[in-house]
This record gives sequence, structure tokens and C-alpha cells, in this order.
Amino acid sequence: MRIIPLESINSHAQNPAAFVQFAEAEYCAQIAQTAADINAMNKPIVLIAGPSGSGKTVTAHRLRAELENLGHRTHIISMDNYFMPLKSGLDGVDLESPDRLDRALFSEQAEKILAGEEVILPIFDFTNQGRSDGAAFRRGEGEVVIFEGIHMLNPLISGNLSENAASVYVSVRTRITDNDTVLHPSKIRLLRRFVRDKLYRGRDLLQTIQFFDNVERGEKSYIMPFKHLADFDIDTFIAYETCIYKKHVLPDLTTANSKPDNPIIAELTAFLRQLADIADELVPNRSPVREFIGGNELMNSE
Repeated sequence: MRIIPLESINSHAQNPAAFVQFAEAEYCAQIAQTAADINAMNKPIVLIAGPSGSGKTVTAHRLRAELENLGHRTHIISMDNYFMPLKSGLDGVDLESPDRLDRALFSEQAEKILAGEEVILPIFDFTNQGRSDGAAFRRGEGEVVIFEGIHMLNPLISGNLSENAASVYVSVRTRITDNDTVLHPSKIRLLRRFVRDKLYRGRDLLQTIQFFDNVERGEKSYIMPFKHLADFDIDTFIAYETCIYKKHVLPDLTTANSKPDNPIIAELTAFLRQLADIADELVPNRSPVREFIGGNELMNSE
């Protein structure tokens, strides 16, 4: 666990371009080392798991790029596409649990993918909460498949895949301190979700907060208990990122701060007001920060 003083962030933000470059290099070093270690394991499957807002998707793409640089043709399959359609009798099912996934379909297809057999990958439409058939896929000889999703380390989902896989747990591990106050990693991930939900999912800040308790409960029940199964851990905290989110979130937090009895809003408002600003334009096109503010060229290339 790493702890960074808020005043240190503000000090580095006085030279924003250098700060961004340094923070991105820290993250890149983790990706490169993890890819080298996975390469040494010589496994055909990589499992990537982590809680909401952890940066799993960009991390999966960055690992794929590194593995391809090491000579492995690599594919990414998102577990989100195995969600059960809501019309499929999910009444009463905890939507944060692995039961939200079509475990039977995934297990069947995972075995075939591992064996090099062709499958028709599903596509889940978040707009209508329905699922349809996508493209045919077959893993070629020597190719690597990355399965990415919040429950990917849960044995109920990974099943026999784990025997043939390198596994990675991705999350924010760094804490930011301001004297005696500590901003927990879950709040940094919440800031990421505020920005993503506002810009790309049509949710306002209060709607995101309403989901927060359920998301945290699901993480503690269904994700955190299995992080010890990971072969590798990646801390996706980018030292300058909260300086980017400030402009996107603080105006809405300030408006919402009139709502009584909401300690999360009060805490994040007080924190962001003390931060320096950094312009979005300085964020590299492959940065994990781009998973939340948009414009990540690796994700857009799919």
C-alpha cells in the first residue's frame, strides 16, 4: 500500500507535463513487468479481475499490447458480454453477484476456446439489457486469450481455466492523505465512475452515489475474497488523475452538497477543492485515465 500526501500532488502539478509523464511511466513499468512475468509462465489464458472503476479494461489492452510485443498474438474477451438478459428470470438475483453471468454458457465456451474450437461470442447490449450472437472466434495455436471481468478470479466463474491461466488482480491500492484525513482507494474509484457515468452512461452524480453502497457490498462479498488467488497485482492509481477529475466532478458535487447527511459528497467536495487542476489534453491516448474521460486509442481500436 502506497500513501501520497495531497500537498505532494499539488507540488508536482506545478509542472503538469512532467508530472503526467512520470506518473504514466510508473504505470507502464508495472504493465511491462507483469507482461514479462506472464510470458515466462507460458500460459494460454490470462484472467484479469478487479472492482468497478479499477481500470481493468485499459489494463487488459495495455497487457495485450505488451504481450504482442513479446511475440504472442493476443485477444481480449470481456465478461460483460456474458451477462444474463434481465428478461431471463433474474428477479431476486443479486445483480452484483456471479449469478448475473451466464455461467453455463461461459464455462462451455471457455473449454472450447482453450481447446482451440470455434465459438460464437455473445454481445451484451447495456441499452436494452439484452444479449445477441456476435462474431465467430477460435484461438489459434500459441495465441493468448485475456478474459477480463469483475468476477474473473471467482472459482465459480474461472473454473478449470485457472489451471491454464496467469491471473491478475487490478485495482487502486494507493491512498491520498491530507494531514489526518485519508482518501480511501474506493473513493478514487468512485471519482472515476462519476466521470465515466456523467460523460458516457447518462447518469448524474446522485444516481452514481445511489449505486455506491450496492457496488461496495458486492465487492466485499464477491470480488475481494478472491484477490489472493492472483499471481500478479497491478495498482492502477495514476498520481495526477484526481487533478483531471476535479473539473468534471466538482461543480456537480458543489451543487449536490446542499443535500443533507451525505458524508461522501462532503468528503469529496472538500478534497477536490484543495487540488490543483491539470488539463485533459495532457493525458496520453493510452492512459488508464482515458478509460474514464474518453479517448483511449487502444479501446477505440477494437
